[in-house]
Amino acid sequence: MKTTIRLLIADDHGIVRKGIKALLATEKNMQVVGEAENGAEAVQKAATLRPDVVLMDLVMPEMDGIEATRRITAEQPETRILVLTSFAADDKVFPAVKAGALGYLLKDSTPDQLLEAIRQVHRGEPSLEPSIARKVLQELSHPGQGKQTTEPLTERELDVLRLIAQGMSNKEIAAKIFVAEWTVRSHVSNILGKLHLASRTQAALYALRSGLASLDDAAPPQNA
Repeated sequence: MKTTIRLLIADDHGIVRKGIKALLATEKNMQVVGEAENGAEAVQKAATLRPDVVLMDLVMPEMDGIEATRRITAEQPETRILVLTSFAADDKVFPAVKAGALGYLLKDSTPDQLLEAIRQVHRGEPSLEPSIARKVLQELSHPGQGKQTTEPLTERELDVLRLIAQGMSNKEIAAKIFVAEWTVRSHVSNILGKLHLASRTQAALYALRSGLASLDDAAPPQNA
């Protein structure tokens, strides 16, 4: 039996929320558990409803989607954020990724692309619209971006980095390498610090760019 993906839709336009909700209602394994009209409400409802995935608009009143993403990912690391926006400018893309968004999709994407992005993000896999992925990878390839310190990653940290790129959660990584979950959290913190990265998404992209992992290594869908 497949797991139902519980979703929160955060967008200040009611017609957009209604359209997305109607689309998701056609999917047996997706359930909209709540809606939010602004970032502050998204943070509050995410804390109360504990959705698996939040569809996050970026430009909203009271609190924008970037700050809402930052707060939700800090308080609920297991909740995945999929940005769904009309904006592809650098000043929106990079802050959203740095805030912890695992996916970034434009609103002119097709319904099938949205559904697939939700499934990918739910599995813990980065899901970036192709033009956005190119922007992020180019940013990470700039001199000084993602550059290691004089202290290199240990073999164990490299193992953890590869598993992050495969879309595994801390709990899954802990089970895979037979350590406690708090140990994995410590490794992840060390990795981000050494590579000067701000999120697991950036770490996954770094691993892909540097050849430590490939898209073929991504974790398969659950119950496939």
